[in-house]
Amino acid sequence: MRGIRQLAKHLDISIGTVSRALNGKPDVNDETRRRVLAAAEELGYVANQSGRSLRQGTTNVIGLMIESSKETLENGDNFFLGLTGGLQSVFARHKLDLVMLPCPSEEDSQEYLKRMVARRVVDAMIISATQRVDKRIDFLAKAKIPFVALGRSASGGNYTWIDLDFEGVAACAVERLISKGHRRIAIAAPSNDINLGYIFVDAYRQALERHGIEYDPALVIRVKSSEQGGYQAGDDLLGLEIKPTAIILIYELMAIGLYRRLVEAGIVPGRDLAVIGFREEPRARFLQPTLTCFRMSLRDLGVKLAETLLATMPAYAEFYPKGARNTIWPLELAPGESDAFTLNS
Repeated sequence: MRGIRQLAKHLDISIGTVSRALNGKPDVNDETRRRVLAAAEELGYVANQSGRSLRQGTTNVIGLMIESSKETLENGDNFFLGLTGGLQSVFARHKLDLVMLPCPSEEDSQEYLKRMVARRVVDAMIISATQRVDKRIDFLAKAKIPFVALGRSASGGNYTWIDLDFEGVAACAVERLISKGHRRIAIAAPSNDINLGYIFVDAYRQALERHGIEYDPALVIRVKSSEQGGYQAGDDLLGLEIKPTAIILIYELMAIGLYRRLVEAGIVPGRDLAVIGFREEPRARFLQPTLTCFRMSLRDLGVKLAETLLATMPAYAEFYPKGARNTIWPLELAPGESDAFTLNS
């Protein structure tokens, strides 16, 4: 049985009384409340959430907007899977639901977002893959819809974001390679307009300059953020007239494709070319030699994202008195054998 009308008819009491009993209102006597709750459990009563949401003007749903493409499906890693575990652990405290909103890569992301907002699918948003100029941020800010961005952008002025420490990763990786004698260090950066690519390349350039090494744009290899992109990066690297002795990757699955291309060319990672990957990823754990990369807790990041978002929402802000703060999320170096060798002077 479903619905409050059927429940009221079964008990032969008014719909209003049943509603007040279910919602714990004080103007219902204890005996009636017990009868209503017992009957609801026995008959499998389920509240009409859409009707309740319409009356309250809320959905009790949070949206996580991600990019959906053939590339992301074929090269999917565990990033969002790990992230949602942390998100849901927080939202469950407040009986909030999380829905994934996959925007097709061929559709304009702002138009997709506008459609979701117009349909009142969610009460608040988490957006990811922020672009250098991201119109979604401007739209959400003007529409006064609570949101937090997973990634920074030049758009939006004052808004709340959490981003990975790409500057720290680039600086640490360059420092580590230079300490091993490398001077010609390449990086594989995204070929699209995602803002993390700009941040990463700029941090790489600054790290080189701090050590007196001239920045060479030819060593910035722009490819898709995928396993196939890593293969292409290896191919492009092999085509350089003066080849680098080391490469830093910005996407975790690139390492798998890069290793494959290097092996085809008879080049051994960790012996002939130093490789530093980005984030530790289960599929890359089986690479030999083991990949030097960076480690982080996706669940903890998800918890931080959720709590930051709820701190921006009046109905939940009191539970998170620290407020919504912009955060650079740290990553920890996990040394492997892929960059173990030291160049002779």
